[in-house]
Amino acid sequence: MSGESGGPLVQDHVALDEIELYGELMIAASTAVEDRLSPARIDEVLRVGRDGGGKG
Repeated sequence: MSGESGGPLVQDHVALDEIELYGELMIAASTAVEDRLSPARIDEVLRVGRDGGGKG
């Protein structure tokens, strides 16, 4: 597969991980009963504080 310029398609794994985490936050927000996610719930969704920190 190639990019628009005809060169090889390069994947930015950090950006892809950030997009996935953002998506998980959006899903959590859309299913939340409360108006806003609490900081604790955000940390839970983003897996903050687990070994390796965040998605690994």
